[in-house]
Amino acid sequence: MTETAAPRTPLSPTPRSTPTRLTDRARIDRADLDAVLDAGLICHLGVLLGGTPVVLPTSYGRDGDTLYLHGSTGAGNMRAAVATDISVTVTLVDGVVYARSAMHFSMNYRCAVVLGRAREVTDHDERLHGLRVIVDHAAPGAWSRVRPPSKKELAATKVLAFDLTEASVKVRSGGPQDDPSDIDNGGVWAGVLPLRQTWDTPIDSADLDPGVRVPSDVLERAAG
Repeated sequence: MTETAAPRTPLSPTPRSTPTRLTDRARIDRADLDAVLDAGLICHLGVLLGGTPVVLPTSYGRDGDTLYLHGSTGAGNMRAAVATDISVTVTLVDGVVYARSAMHFSMNYRCAVVLGRAREVTDHDERLHGLRVIVDHAAPGAWSRVRPPSKKELAATKVLAFDLTEASVKVRSGGPQDDPSDIDNGGVWAGVLPLRQTWDTPIDSADLDPGVRVPSDVLERAAG
C-alpha cells in the first residue's frame, strides 16, 4: 500500500504572516516557499539584541518544514534567537523594472518571510544532521567527503531549528505598470533588465595537494 503524504498547511496561517499590501503577489502554496528557500544561499536573521532590532546575514539549510541555522555559541544573535520570536527572510532579485515614471520603477523578486521562535538543537545526532543540511545547501555533496566536526568544534557551535509553519511568500514578475497617460506620451524606454546569478570557474586553494582535482559536482555546478 502506498502511503499518502499528509497535506501541508497553506502559507500565511496567522494575522502577522498574512500580507496586507499588494496581495496579488502573495503565494499560498508551500511549494513556492520551498522554491525560494532552496534557491537562496543567505537568509537575513532578524532578532532583538538588548531591545535593538538587528538583522544579520546567516547561512541556512532546509529539511522539509524545518530550517536549520548555525552560529557561534558566543554569538548574541544566536542566544537571542531562542529567547524571543525572530524573523528569517530570503530575497531573490530577478530584475529591475524600468518604468516611464519614477513612481512605477520596481523590481522583480521572490521573497519569503518566516516568523516564530527557534529551538536550540541539543540532540547530538540532530545537531550533526542540521549541520549537514546547512553545508549541503551551500555546497551540495561536500559533507560526504570532508572531515566531520570535532567535539571541540561542536562545542563551539550552536545549531537552531526553525519551524516553517508561520511563513509568507510574495513574488513580482512581468513588466512595468505605468499610468495610461505616461504610456500615451511615449518617448521613454520601459521594460525589464533581468538579473541572474552565475557561478565562475573554481579556484584551487593555494595549499592544495598536487594531483587533487576539483570534484565533479563542483564542476557541474559551475557549468550551470
